[in-house]
Amino acid sequence: MQKTNPATRIKPYLAISLALIPAIILAINSFFPAEFDLSFHGSAALWLLLLMAILVTIVQISRAEKNITDYSNQLQISKERLGNEIKHRLWAEKTASENKIKSQFIDENIPVMLAYFNTEFRCRYHNRIFRRWFGLTADQIDGKLLKEFSGEEFSSAIINRSKEILAGKTIHNERILKSTKGFPYIFTEQYLPHLDNKGKTIGFYTLHTPRAQEKSRVSPKSKAEISSDKVSIKPSESPEKATKDNTSIQQIDTHAANSGISAARIAQAIESGEFNLYCQKIAPINSSAASSHYEILIRMHEEESNLMPAGSFLPLVDQFKMMPKLDRWIINHILQWLSAHPNSDWVFYINVAKDTLSDKTFPDFIQDRINKTKTSATNICFEIEASDAESDVINTVNFAQKVRNIGCLVSLCSVNDDSEISELLSKFKVDCLKIDGSLICNILRDDDDLARVRAINSFAHTTNIKTIAELVESDEIIAKLQEIGVDYGQGFGIGKPHPFAELDQENEKG
Repeated sequence: MQKTNPATRIKPYLAISLALIPAIILAINSFFPAEFDLSFHGSAALWLLLLMAILVTIVQISRAEKNITDYSNQLQISKERLGNEIKHRLWAEKTASENKIKSQFIDENIPVMLAYFNTEFRCRYHNRIFRRWFGLTADQIDGKLLKEFSGEEFSSAIINRSKEILAGKTIHNERILKSTKGFPYIFTEQYLPHLDNKGKTIGFYTLHTPRAQEKSRVSPKSKAEISSDKVSIKPSESPEKATKDNTSIQQIDTHAANSGISAARIAQAIESGEFNLYCQKIAPINSSAASSHYEILIRMHEEESNLMPAGSFLPLVDQFKMMPKLDRWIINHILQWLSAHPNSDWVFYINVAKDTLSDKTFPDFIQDRINKTKTSATNICFEIEASDAESDVINTVNFAQKVRNIGCLVSLCSVNDDSEISELLSKFKVDCLKIDGSLICNILRDDDDLARVRAINSFAHTTNIKTIAELVESDEIIAKLQEIGVDYGQGFGIGKPHPFAELDQENEKG
């Protein structure tokens, strides 16, 4: 700390002191003129000195006031600047927190192997799916060369195209990659160069996507089905069209055969229970709502042990028209759990595939299993995708009516427009609506999406239907949903998916 000069401290009081001396003398002279007989010139000199001292004091006071004003302005500016910095810091922390949640959500759920490499082919980023494919931890990949951790089969396709990638060209490829147990998966590969502002390549991204996830693929038949089925030509069809259709089916089946995947393999997986059940909590947001529920998720052992993206095997099950068989396996597993926990009041939400909606025997199977396990049908809620319901109204209406007659609940999920589903819900009843997560993610920054969520929630409540928000990621979104009046929430902000077996522990605590 700097020491203050004594002269600087005394300076402001000099003028006042000088003013006091002549003022005192003049005052004494006025009251005691006999004792202090000042001459005219002496009195004038004292008045002049007093006047000058007063003027100096006024100047000093003016300067002091100006300095105080300047300091006050500087202090106010600093206060505002500090306030803005605090706001920006809080905003940055909030944004970072939201981005972290979203990054975590993308990292754990995007069904793509994603990685980023610099020009030396050292890995600088990788998502969970990428490192799970190789069975490695993050520190075994971070900063490592591609060849050091990936092996010849995986790295060769990238290294062989390195000149094109580093030249700024985007590469598309498709090939078969085998998992650690030798199970083949057909991957679509993309190598995307990362360019700086001067157009120079400073790195590249690699994306590996299972081909089975492409919805545009035509559903294939297995070899057994093709060999046993003869091509029948309807009267309305020409022989040329029938031949063309059969050729297309055979071509699709050739792809399946080359990949090592068949309907028999999928059937074997279902029969031997090569699946793990997971669940994700659906928790009350509105205090008037009931206790927590759970959505049932499924993963194949092959996906986990061979480090594949969660759910990547399901599109193949769907393509081979075997989802009703898999849905039966799930229902049977859940009802057995409920039979072993008769006091549980949890509701389990089970997704119903489009092919299951058209399976006329499925409701009878449910009734039979409920009777044999002596469980309550109200513990089961079947989730129907809004798009599936709209594309197959007749089968959806029949399915919903039959399972509700049994006593099960019905939910319509991925709802993103109240006007589109109002006509659909006039044909059958549902117990709850799941508001599409693409809307929920944006309600804090998109007024249109917020308005649509409000409209869906209002429409549901006027028809005595509960609402569930999907992809609830943060406390801020939960607070907004409470304000809107949504009943339940599901997402990483509520709870992550976890193995279904862990519910035994939660049930005991409850």
